[in-house]
Amino acid sequence: MGDIEAPSSNRARQTVLLSVLPSKEFATSRKGMLLIAEVALSFISFVCFAASTAAAFVTVPVLEFLGALFLLFAYSTKFNERFKGFLWPLMDFMRCVTASIIFFIISIMAVSKYVDGSSKAAGIFGFIATIVFALDFYLIFNELASFLKQGGESNDEPSRQQDDSSDSDSD
Repeated sequence: MGDIEAPSSNRARQTVLLSVLPSKEFATSRKGMLLIAEVALSFISFVCFAASTAAAFVTVPVLEFLGALFLLFAYSTKFNERFKGFLWPLMDFMRCVTASIIFFIISIMAVSKYVDGSSKAAGIFGFIATIVFALDFYLIFNELASFLKQGGESNDEPSRQQDDSSDSDSD
């Protein structure tokens, strides 16, 4: 009896694991690749800082790792579409701006002030993370700017306004 239940239990675990992982479509998108890079670089930087004499800087990479991991989960499961009360792009933009500035500062300090190899490695990975976060906030900024140039309207509303203006012209 136990042998019969084991395969279905194993399948249930696999489906739970697959539901947590990002979909292939999202993981291969530009935003997905940036978030995966942010998660990976933040985690590597965290490990390097934890192993170094610059362990005081370990808080920043772990917070950015958790923030990027949360947004990766939210975007991949479309959690952000269910909660319209948050301004997700603005929240993501602010996270990327602060992360790039703080990663840049602690990377400079880790490379210039500490002599051990893991501090230097943490600084190098921090510089790479700075570039990835800066690229992400640049792309988010361009999307927000184009959204604001449209007057803050969604893609559905301009077509509806054109239909309304053509109806009022016929009156």
